[in-house]
Amino acid sequence: MILRPDNYYTEKYQLSPTHSEVLEAVDRIPPGRALDVGCGNGRNALWLNLKGFEVTGWDNNPASLARLNQIIAEENLRGIVTAQKDLNTWRFNGAWDFVFSTVVMMFLQPETIPQLIADMQASTVKGGYNLIVAAMDTEDYPCDQGFPFAFKSGELSDYYRKWHIVKYNEHVGQLHRTDEHGNRIPLRFATLLAQKEMIKA
Repeated sequence: MILRPDNYYTEKYQLSPTHSEVLEAVDRIPPGRALDVGCGNGRNALWLNLKGFEVTGWDNNPASLARLNQIIAEENLRGIVTAQKDLNTWRFNGAWDFVFSTVVMMFLQPETIPQLIADMQASTVKGGYNLIVAAMDTEDYPCDQGFPFAFKSGELSDYYRKWHIVKYNEHVGQLHRTDEHGNRIPLRFATLLAQKEMIKA
């Protein structure tokens, strides 16, 4: 196995940096099976694979997946597989240690979200983790960017009320898109890392 620096794929293939919440989450999650729900061109999936995770990546954008698959082929990677899935209609189950979705849910239809989160939870092994980062629509930072969906305050954490919530906040962040003055648009984001409770003896 070739040892590569953490920023290897980001720099070589001009990818966006690995999401900071993924970097932070892996400080407590040992390598295992990971599911990237909305993997894009692989900025998180490739980094997790580099860290020893066996990664499944799903996305509905064929161009993004083609780019990721090109990198997988060029680097002769093992332990990382992709598939094109429309998350608005795709239902699933499985047994992953880490199931995550970063900055994806706001692009989905509102009626999709409850079942998608339920599938993410059901597909997580006992003691495994879910990570979700998604845009919000709040009074102080209304979401007027045309996203089909945005979380209300407390909505995401309520889905995980039966889990151990390791981290939850609704901090202000910035979209990659900019306003007419070239400034990145501020918005609140719901950020959650939660662990599925182990079965008590």
